[in-house]
Amino acid sequence: MHKGRAIAANLLIPLGVGGLAAWCTAGSMEIYKGMRQPPLAPPGWVFPPVWTLLYLLMGAASYLVWARDSTGRNGALLCYGVQLAFNFSWTLIFFNLRSYGFAFFWILALWALVLLTAVRFYKEAPAAGWLLVPYLLWTAFAAYLNLGVWLLNP
Repeated sequence: MHKGRAIAANLLIPLGVGGLAAWCTAGSMEIYKGMRQPPLAPPGWVFPPVWTLLYLLMGAASYLVWARDSTGRNGALLCYGVQLAFNFSWTLIFFNLRSYGFAFFWILALWALVLLTAVRFYKEAPAAGWLLVPYLLWTAFAAYLNLGVWLLNP
């Protein structure tokens, strides 16, 4: 695959997943605004730009791994795909199903998958692993927010 197309594909995959999740949960920010929030909860407008940046970082990291010709590349990319599916599913569980307790445990599994992906990516291309650190931190913060919503909105 041509390098430019490969970069574009790797960037568009997570952006597409995020866009599809946003489309599937359209109107959910109105519901989110109406919930009792834990301390440090940001306003709803913060989420789209933060997630866009995180998806771009994920895409860049996946490209760095994809561009490697190594035996661990495919396993690392499979791990990446699984965590991306968990990311998408959490959005539906939290916003569409409003199953905040289940979503909390799901996001803990997502965090573990992001950590595993970051470690696998680091082994393939250290910069790729580092590019996932903001995502790992944001997922931990999102887990805190999810737990707060679950406890404050029984």
